[in-house]
Amino acid sequence: MLFSEKILSVEPSITLELNAKAIELSKKGYDIVKLTAGEPDFSTPTEIIEAAYEAMKNGKTKYTDSKGIIELREKIVEYVEKRTNLKYGTDEVVVTNGGKQSLYNILLAMINPGDEIMVLDPSWVSYEAQIKMVGGVPVHVPLDEEEGFLPTESKLNRYYSPKTKAILINSPNNPTGVVYPKETLEIIANFAKDKEIFVISDEVYELLIYEGNHISIATIEDMKERTIIVNAFSKTWAMTGWRIGYCLGPKKLMKQIAKIQSHSTSNVNTPTQYAAIKAFDVDVYYMFKKFKDRRDYVASRLEKMNLKFLKPKGAFYYFINISEFGIEDSEFSKKLLDEAMLAVVPGSGFYKKGYIRISFATSDENLEKALDRLEKFVKKLREKK
Repeated sequence: MLFSEKILSVEPSITLELNAKAIELSKKGYDIVKLTAGEPDFSTPTEIIEAAYEAMKNGKTKYTDSKGIIELREKIVEYVEKRTNLKYGTDEVVVTNGGKQSLYNILLAMINPGDEIMVLDPSWVSYEAQIKMVGGVPVHVPLDEEEGFLPTESKLNRYYSPKTKAILINSPNNPTGVVYPKETLEIIANFAKDKEIFVISDEVYELLIYEGNHISIATIEDMKERTIIVNAFSKTWAMTGWRIGYCLGPKKLMKQIAKIQSHSTSNVNTPTQYAAIKAFDVDVYYMFKKFKDRRDYVASRLEKMNLKFLKPKGAFYYFINISEFGIEDSEFSKKLLDEAMLAVVPGSGFYKKGYIRISFATSDENLEKALDRLEKFVKKLREKK
């Protein structure tokens, strides 16, 4: 066979696919509103841009340690300790080309053919793809809206097998906006310790929490050495295109991840690393405040439409239940784009049918226009019933 069976088994990202279709229609002159991609509409703060520019002017354009420059790894360690009281060494951190590469490197370093990784659904589209790409088996654990999209002990036990290597969690969650409370994290932690498996904790939205506080599962007793944290600068500091993230975890695993990176991409773009150092000192509360205001605005509009949803406590998404309309979510999304010029992502792309995901990381003007279109579309569907 010409192509890898592992790669052929992977579906393209439905988020990027629908976003691309919306962009194509926009180029043809259609007035499309896109609520698809999870990308802040803000520009990267000027101080961060200037830090990269200064680095370039000062000759910081050469190869670096493939794990990342020591100054940035020290800053990450300092930041994580301040937020969690956990002490990591600089050799327990690897700087990567975005959070995606962190996750891929972790899976590649951890998985042998046939190893299973438990994924809590609805889940981000790339989890399954990456697990398959490295020869692992994704085991989807379906979570229920009635239970707040939170895992239970009985459900975790039901989907565990002797082949399970790790459980992958994401809090705040994409696509639901759910933030795992301490009680839920303790259930997962006790499960991981009992089964002697790892937890991969995707925490890229950790600073975008509108109610309560973020808790890393690594802070629970005896979980630091069993947890690998994935994080990135993309969402909080509006640095999606800079492609910089990092992972933290046990030294032995990080050594293998550093080896993978040294033979694949090598170091992250050097000026970007210096920009990331500056990011930690830049106040981006104005972005957080705007996201929170938008979250509340969207909730008020969806309530008026009598749509079923859980108000997100974090991230910048709404996961809306559209099962009342009796059509598949992919068909709903297609009709919405064709008839209302509004692009959203069907829940089936996140392994949860009967829902759509909308992102409120867009301008107030776009958001108002989008919700006006959704309201008219929903009203039209109900009139046909």
